[in-house]
Amino acid sequence: MSIGLALNNAMSGLRTTQTALAITAANVSNAQTPGYIRKSVSYQATSAGDTGGGVRVVAINRELDLYVQRQLRVELSGGSFAQVRADFYQRLQSLFGQPGSDSSLETLFNNFTNAVQTLITSPESSSARSGVLSAAQVLAQNLNGMTTDIQGLRADAEGGIADAVGAANIAIEKIASINGQLMDATARNAGEAALLDQRDFYISQLAELMDIRVISGDNNQLNVFTTSGIQLVGADPSRLVLTPTGTMMPSTQWSHDQSKNTAGTLMLVSPSGSSIDLIATKGIRSGEIAAYLEMRDEILVEAQNQLDALAAAMASALSDTTTAGTPATSGPQAGFEVDTAGMLSGNSLSLTFFDRMTNQEHRYTIVRVDDPTALPLSDSFTIEPDDKVIGLDFSGGLASVVSQLNTLFDGRLTFANPAGTTLQVLDDGTPNRTDVTAFSATKTATALTGGGPALPLFTDGGGFYSGSVTSSGHQRIGFAGRIAVNLALIADPAKLVAFDGNAMSGDPTRPNFIYDRLTQAAFGYSSNTGIGSSESPFNGSLPAYLRQVLSSQGEAAATAEGLAAGQGVVVNALRQRFDDSAGVDIDREMANLIALQTAYGANARVLAVIQQMLDTLLRA
Repeated sequence: MSIGLALNNAMSGLRTTQTALAITAANVSNAQTPGYIRKSVSYQATSAGDTGGGVRVVAINRELDLYVQRQLRVELSGGSFAQVRADFYQRLQSLFGQPGSDSSLETLFNNFTNAVQTLITSPESSSARSGVLSAAQVLAQNLNGMTTDIQGLRADAEGGIADAVGAANIAIEKIASINGQLMDATARNAGEAALLDQRDFYISQLAELMDIRVISGDNNQLNVFTTSGIQLVGADPSRLVLTPTGTMMPSTQWSHDQSKNTAGTLMLVSPSGSSIDLIATKGIRSGEIAAYLEMRDEILVEAQNQLDALAAAMASALSDTTTAGTPATSGPQAGFEVDTAGMLSGNSLSLTFFDRMTNQEHRYTIVRVDDPTALPLSDSFTIEPDDKVIGLDFSGGLASVVSQLNTLFDGRLTFANPAGTTLQVLDDGTPNRTDVTAFSATKTATALTGGGPALPLFTDGGGFYSGSVTSSGHQRIGFAGRIAVNLALIADPAKLVAFDGNAMSGDPTRPNFIYDRLTQAAFGYSSNTGIGSSESPFNGSLPAYLRQVLSSQGEAAATAEGLAAGQGVVVNALRQRFDDSAGVDIDREMANLIALQTAYGANARVLAVIQQMLDTLLRA
């Protein structure tokens, strides 16, 4: 081997060893740097004729398990989704209170019914009357406060969406920028490896925010999609755009119908300017953003519905009365008539008739509507799954109502207004066609006396709760935030007992009525409470419904916490597996450093020998 060739070999060995030493030093110094992947050096021997020509560095490698990395990204989305839900469920659970605690919703309701029970035994006691009103006020104020807190949670969820969207946009832009820097890169050097680390770091950040799928392209490019197939990063970045709601209220709800949607939207704007509604298309299915959206638009809305249904049932239980129609005839026609005086918007008429031609019974709920823009009403307006709902505009008077009904039933039944406020319904007079089997009216009591034991103990911010509907929605929406004890009753607590001129101060009739309606009477609850379903709605007493609500909330919170814990175990296990392959082991790096120092010393020794040989030749 010539001296020149030996010199070249030693110099190449020094250069490659220096590169390896630099990479090892970088590994050690970045051992705790988030997203850093351990690097290694690949060598290749060079040739010079029939003899070795030294060595050169051909690549700086990143040591990682790509399969584990893909799995980790998937589980990062699931872990973030589960953790956000668990955190919000825990906060929601604290609002309803632990069963048995003094501040729980169940305890406050029981305090109210217990106060009513005390009034039954001592109806003449002013302190017992005050106790009922005090307990009712505490319960109403608690429902008001819970409504405010739930809407606060929804606002927090939207704030979380805004923060996550900002972080996602930064990550998307960084990924696209690094794609551009890596375009057409051919030399696998330390700089390129560092860029790949940065890109993986931002992809992992994005995976925590939303579920993604990463596809490798040519020229070191990565294309990022949501798992639903919407592209986030291609040649250029897309951009998430959140239109915030602003003030969150119970009526602020997301809807597929944009004319009814009052909640903030989340759009994805592509580089070309086209946009996709990520909420309507369910474009994001996991990660923090999906969890925040679910909380804002579904879980917390359902919790509010549960409170509103409780408040509405309490108010209606004490104020609504149903009066059966009295039989009526006209020639061969037979049916019933009811008095519509005192019906408020939202009050209803219940009609049942039997069609002999089809051998079927038909049930109709005819609802008074004073705002024509709210029409038509859907069958979901009532809880019953087998009735047909008819919303009628009462603003034109009873004559208009009769005309509307006769048009709707087209001769099968005959409606009339024989006198005053009476509404009459008769069959068609044909023995083999229709028979009217029932007709009744449900009204809301508005006076504290003169109308029997029913009373408007709870009001809607001073007005009466009758379940009315307008173009802005059902009166039940947000009612838990407005429910209050009737001010007229607070001014005159004696009306808790004296419901008419004949009632004595010690008459327990009204207290018994209140207690029975609050604890024994059964009511139906909408499926939007999450209790029951539209096909099989939950029917039960107020205590039974309240137990169902608290049980479902507790179960949901426990399930969410368990899911988050389980998902955390999976994420941590995958992260450990990934770190085992991609993380820096200081002991291994120190051992590698010793080996490199030895190699460096050997190459340096060869150079020293060559120098001695050259000096000897020069002296010769």
